[in-house]
Amino acid sequence: MFSVPILVVIVVVVLYLLNSIKILREYERGVIFRLGRALPQPKGPGIILVFRPIDQMVRVSLRQEVMEVPPQDVITRDNVTIKVNAVITMRVLDPAKAVIEVSNYVYQTSQFAQTTLRSVLGEVELDGLLSHRDALNQRIQTIIDQRTEPWGVKVVSVEVKQVDLPDTMLRAMARQAEAEREKRSKIINAEGEFMAAQKLVEAANLLAEQPVTLQLKYLQTLTDIGVEKNTTIVFPLPMELISLLGHGVGAKLNPAPPETK
Repeated sequence: MFSVPILVVIVVVVLYLLNSIKILREYERGVIFRLGRALPQPKGPGIILVFRPIDQMVRVSLRQEVMEVPPQDVITRDNVTIKVNAVITMRVLDPAKAVIEVSNYVYQTSQFAQTTLRSVLGEVELDGLLSHRDALNQRIQTIIDQRTEPWGVKVVSVEVKQVDLPDTMLRAMARQAEAEREKRSKIINAEGEFMAAQKLVEAANLLAEQPVTLQLKYLQTLTDIGVEKNTTIVFPLPMELISLLGHGVGAKLNPAPPETK
């Protein structure tokens, strides 16, 4: 039989060992500090032993995280004030560096992303921001990733989420879009008139080569008018005939004076 002090020691040792057992999930790693010095390799996943107070463990998640950058006031290259926010996707590749090299990698990544967002978007014009967003996202992602690489953090992607424009700029863009639509409609109308004029010129040249076709067209027109049972029929007269008639009538009204011998 064990004495009471021995039993107490055994119970304390068992409780200490049970308390030293830690379970890390598949996506977790444990950075162990033994007497203040970090062990070379992080522990986990699975069951590990952390002997307190000699050892201290910091849990680090290896899962991909999404962080939203708060709206930032940006002045573009063409002096337009806008509000822009973004979404950053990142993950930890080296748990030891993420714990040792930086105090809070999420907060510092967020702060650096805000400054990078303002500086990069401030170098482009508004039209470039709206039309070349993919290239700007790639540029911002590259800059942030170069800064976070020494921390063992990989920035997977950066997406500009929303661009808030002032009301005056929205109205100006609406007027511009309306002017562009009106411009296209006028161009299409002018092109249609040009094509119609070309066809009329070709038809006039064809009728000039074959005058009989003009009479046939005239008879066809009379047939179309007769089908509709109209009481009035308009007969077109060529301008040459009218001019000849005018000259004849003028000659009769104003005869030439007789010649004097």
